[in-house]
Amino acid sequence: MALRGRRNRNHTPDATPAAAEATPAPENAPETDPEDDGRRGHTGRLGTYAGRLGDYAGRLKAPAGPLGAPADAMRRRLREGGLGPVPVLLALAVTCVVFQALNDHFLSPRNLSVLSVDIVGTGMVAVGIVFVLLIGEIDLSVGSLAGLAGAVFAALNVNLGMPEWLAVLVAVLCGAAAGAVHGFSFARIGVPAFVVTLAGLLVWNGVSLYLLGPDSSINFSEDGLVASLTSRYFDSAVVVLGLPALCTAAYLLVSLHDRRRRAAAGMPCRPKGAIWARTALLALVAFSVVHVLSRFEGLPLALLILLAVIVVSDLLLRRTPYGRQFLALGGGAEAARRSGVDVARVRISVFMVSGTLAAVGGLFIVSRLTSASQISGSGVLLINAIAAAVIGGTSLFGGRGSTWSALLGVLIIQSIGSGMALLGVEPPAQFMITGGVLFIAVVVDSLTRRSAESRGRV
Repeated sequence: MALRGRRNRNHTPDATPAAAEATPAPENAPETDPEDDGRRGHTGRLGTYAGRLGDYAGRLKAPAGPLGAPADAMRRRLREGGLGPVPVLLALAVTCVVFQALNDHFLSPRNLSVLSVDIVGTGMVAVGIVFVLLIGEIDLSVGSLAGLAGAVFAALNVNLGMPEWLAVLVAVLCGAAAGAVHGFSFARIGVPAFVVTLAGLLVWNGVSLYLLGPDSSINFSEDGLVASLTSRYFDSAVVVLGLPALCTAAYLLVSLHDRRRRAAAGMPCRPKGAIWARTALLALVAFSVVHVLSRFEGLPLALLILLAVIVVSDLLLRRTPYGRQFLALGGGAEAARRSGVDVARVRISVFMVSGTLAAVGGLFIVSRLTSASQISGSGVLLINAIAAAVIGGTSLFGGRGSTWSALLGVLIIQSIGSGMALLGVEPPAQFMITGGVLFIAVVVDSLTRRSAESRGRV
C-alpha cells in the first residue's frame, strides 16, 4: 500500500503551462488547420466589431452630455404629465391666432394696449389666489374684498375728504386685516377655509353696499392718484428700450449665478446653451411686446406694477425659506409640521397675502372705472381670478404652481373675452366658453396628479 501510494504521487501529471507545452503531442492527433485558425480569428474580430456597433447604437439612443440630459428630462416629463407652462402657452398662441384670423383688429396695438390694462385688476387677485391654492385651500372672499377696498377708498376720499394716498393705505390695510381674520379662523379655531371665506364673501359684500350708500356708486376724481394707476403710460425711449434690456440682462445674470452655485455644490444644473436660448427668447418677447405697445400710447404703468408684483412674489416663493414653506404645506400639513414648519403662522400669512392683493386688485378695477360700485366686487371677478390661477397651471390640490401662472391664465381669459367682444358674441356664450376652458384645465390637473401618484411622486 505504501509503494502504491508513492508510485501514484510520482506519476501525478503536471498541470502547469510549462509542463503542458513540454509534453509531446500524440502521434495520432489531428493536425491543426491554418485556415480554421484564421476563421476563428475572423469570428473574434466580428464579435469585437459587433460589440463596438452596439456601443455606438447605445450612444445614439441615449446621447450623453448636454444634448442627452434635456432629452431624458423631456421624456420623463412627458411620462409624468408635467410639461409646466408649455400647454398654457400653446393655448394662448392658438387663441390669438384664431381671433386674429376672425378679426384682424385683435392683435392691433390699440386692442393689445387695452388688454394689457384690463388684465391687471383680475391678475392681482389671481396672484393672491395662487398663494392660497399652493397650500391646498380656497379663498372665496377675494371678489368681495376687492369691492370693499374700492368702497373704503371712495368713501374716505370723497365723503370724508381724506387724502388719496391715505385712503389707499387704509383700503389695502382693510384687505390685509380681513385676510388675517379668515386665516386665524381657519388656522387657530379650525373653521374650514371654504366656510369662513364664504361667510366673508357675504359679510364684506354687505359692508361694501353700506359704504356705497343708497346710490350704490361713488365717483371720484379722474386726475387723482388712483385714476392715474390705469391712465399713466410711458413712451420715452429710455423706458421703451432700457426696461426690456435691463430685465433680460438681469435674467441672464441670475441664471448664470444659479448655474455656478449649483455646479459648485455638485447639483444638477441647466446647460449654458439652454440659458442663452431662454435669454434670447425672453429678449425677443420683451422687445416685441414693448414695440407693439409703444405704437399706441406706450408702456402702461398698471402692467409694469403687475409684472413687478409677480416677479417679487415668485422670488418670495422660490428663493426664500419662508416661501418654500408654502410649497411644503401644500404637499401635506402633517409632513410640513414634522419638518419644523409653523403651519398656523403660514396659513394666516397666506390668507393675509390673498386679502392684501385682492384689495390692490380692487383699487385697479375702480381706477379703470373711476367709480366704486357693486360691479367692482361682483362674483365674476372671483370666478375669473380662480379660473386664471387654475388655467395658468396652479394645482387645485396644492403644492404645484407659480405666480406666473396667474399672468398666463388671466391672459387667456381676457383674450377670449376681448376676442368675443370684437366678434359681437353675447356674454352668456362668453361665460360658457370660459367655463369650458376652466373644466379642461381642472381635468388636466387631475390627470397629472393621478399620473404622479401612480409613479409615487406625490
